[in-house]
Amino acid sequence: MRDSTDNGTASHRDRLRDRFLKGGADAMPDYELLEMTLFAAVPRRDTKPLAKALLARFGSFAEVIAAPPARLAEINGAGMSVVQQLKIVEAAAHRSAKTQVINRPALSSWTALLDYCTAAMARVTNEEFRVLFLDRKNVLVADEVQNRGTVDHTPVYPREIIKRALELSASAIILVHNHPSGDPTPSKADIAMTREVVTAARTLGIAVHDHLVIGRSGHASFKSLGLL
Repeated sequence: MRDSTDNGTASHRDRLRDRFLKGGADAMPDYELLEMTLFAAVPRRDTKPLAKALLARFGSFAEVIAAPPARLAEINGAGMSVVQQLKIVEAAAHRSAKTQVINRPALSSWTALLDYCTAAMARVTNEEFRVLFLDRKNVLVADEVQNRGTVDHTPVYPREIIKRALELSASAIILVHNHPSGDPTPSKADIAMTREVVTAARTLGIAVHDHLVIGRSGHASFKSLGLL
């Protein structure tokens, strides 16, 4: 038999669902959207305290779902079911963003491409280096993480990048890596490595359209900065 607490929780959840259906996510603050996200993982308990605790620790809805599982589990009440639910939502967000760019002309979908790279990489705690491979019409045919490194370094091998481009019959590539520090300003090492890739690619007729550095505070484009 459901007690009055359960009835109150159920009616609160119904109200949130109704507001969401009428106004969408933009009509709800982060803590309410997070409350709803947690409904499936916490069937009966009030999820507002947990939602607010998560936001107090990580800062925003996006930061919560992107947080490492071990750090999420440090929050009181965030058991395995909560962590799994949050990572499912993160995976769904990445999948949705990727569908907006894969098999589409990359240069004419630049905003969607930046949104995807930001969602996939901005909050990763270690450096990742990925390559977007484009065909002759600049359609994105593959998106692959080439290497993962430490908090401030990822080994990059130009020869391997070009080899993979040839395997995919790619005519152009876009280089992308993240700066876990949050500042997307290219380092001297980033600039030197990019020049090596450009030189190796040019000998085989493969264009390097850009090198994007993704950080929490924004992104940097080598092309826009005049570094390509």
